[in-house]
Amino acid sequence: MVKHTLAESLKKAILAAQESGEIAFSTLPDIQIERPQDSAHGDFASGIALRLARSVNMNPLALAHVIVRRMEPLPEIESISVAAPGFINFVLKREWLAGLVDTILSAPDAFGNLDVGQDVRMQVEFVSANPTGPLHVGHGRGAVLGSTLANVLTAAGYHVDREYYLNDMGNQIRTFARSLHARYLQVLGSDVEIPSDGYMGDYVVDLARLIVESHGTRFRDMPEDDAVAAIGDLGTTILTEGIRDDLRQLNVEFDVWLSEKSLHASGEYDRVISMLRAGGYVVERDNAIWFESSVLGEDKDNVLVRSDGSPTYFASDIAYHYDKFIRRGYDRVIDIWGADHQGHIPRMKAIIKTFGIEPDDLIVITCQLVTLRRGNEIVRASKRSGDVVSLRELVDEVGADACRYNFLSRSAASQMDFDIELAKTQSADNPVYYVQYAHARIASILKGAAERGVTEEGADSSLLKDDAEMALLRVLLRLPEVVDEVARTLEPHHMTYYAQELATAFHAFYKQCRVLTDDLEMTKARLALVLAAKAVLARTLALMGVSAPDQM
Repeated sequence: MVKHTLAESLKKAILAAQESGEIAFSTLPDIQIERPQDSAHGDFASGIALRLARSVNMNPLALAHVIVRRMEPLPEIESISVAAPGFINFVLKREWLAGLVDTILSAPDAFGNLDVGQDVRMQVEFVSANPTGPLHVGHGRGAVLGSTLANVLTAAGYHVDREYYLNDMGNQIRTFARSLHARYLQVLGSDVEIPSDGYMGDYVVDLARLIVESHGTRFRDMPEDDAVAAIGDLGTTILTEGIRDDLRQLNVEFDVWLSEKSLHASGEYDRVISMLRAGGYVVERDNAIWFESSVLGEDKDNVLVRSDGSPTYFASDIAYHYDKFIRRGYDRVIDIWGADHQGHIPRMKAIIKTFGIEPDDLIVITCQLVTLRRGNEIVRASKRSGDVVSLRELVDEVGADACRYNFLSRSAASQMDFDIELAKTQSADNPVYYVQYAHARIASILKGAAERGVTEEGADSSLLKDDAEMALLRVLLRLPEVVDEVARTLEPHHMTYYAQELATAFHAFYKQCRVLTDDLEMTKARLALVLAAKAVLARTLALMGVSAPDQM
């Protein structure tokens, strides 16, 4: 990236100034390269002179001039200037920018890739909803966030595994199994009550009917406990397949589906609890087993095993994170949870410290709620069932692309409104339509060129000099920076901002510069630029898991 090149060049200049005796300091601050808010100030800027001035006991403006004098010429840079109170500004060469077209077209599918991850092993675990019901809209937001983040981290050079943790045991699973068993008996004509704390959704009735169709009355005459367990297993299996299918419809795939049951069946859970007990972190009181979180700085201790002998969600989560960090050896783990799990974060960071893992190696991102709207009207229930709107219903109505783009459009920490009607609108007011239309417009230009028998072959990119061409090239240049930013901040909503900026730059270029003209050489140069824009736009959309249509 140009940013890295400039930072390294500034560092060399500062060290050269120190070696010559012009300045003296003990510690060099991080050199940050920014894009000025006002493009009139240049393409890039650094405030390193402002940060270093006190250490060298020099006026920032004077220090900036010292640094600039020591900088060696760079092939990318047309000019370097100093501005009050001590900023160093850089302007890119137009010829170098024009050459970016050839760089992009030499490896279009790899443009934007970085090696900052240095193949660090990272796991991104997301969605992980209990298989007790269909996914809802909130799960969809976490799914899109996690899958996009994994895509970008992979592009940044990390080795990433995408994982779904299947909570297929515990109180909620038992409650679901009892609810489904009661519905099964009702479908067969028995007069039984649904558990007061049971699952009441219409989908449970549909599941019960499906089980009756497939298995008849075989579970009615079983001992009740055996029937509940068998029907519960059938129900969770069917729902898990439904979850898989819902996620595929949203262009979300996982490398690993890990079952909570497997952690217990393999003995992993027992080994971890024994390890904690041996370390002095486990105590028994009130007929329950507790993890002494307070010893590690937590406000209170937490129950691991209830008085009835059943493990808590926290206990299984301990074994799961031990499995992630110790058995499978991930260098870093990212969990994406709902906002209601916020209080679970400190205790998980405390527990991994007992494994000898740095708490900062566990990164937890919480997703805020999604409010569905149709214009000004809030959508509170499903048209089909009267219950909460399922993810599948939303995808069926607006499409996977609109779902993904909208879910990504806000920071995970922000609550968001999802306007269903706007998401279906085919106009510039709809952000995903506006961005995808830019790609379709490019495809149309290329089709027109093919019909004339014109290609970009032999294009001379140095002919690109128009301000609109330069503006488009400057935006194309930003993709690696955006990948770097998302990989550092773990905030993939920046991808949607960039996609919007890129589409806007292309539409402005298209309005200003005619591509197919009687000037064959200029036509070829602009066709090459258009192809480069198409490649970067498609790459950006692919990182977000959104399609790049050739026609709309």
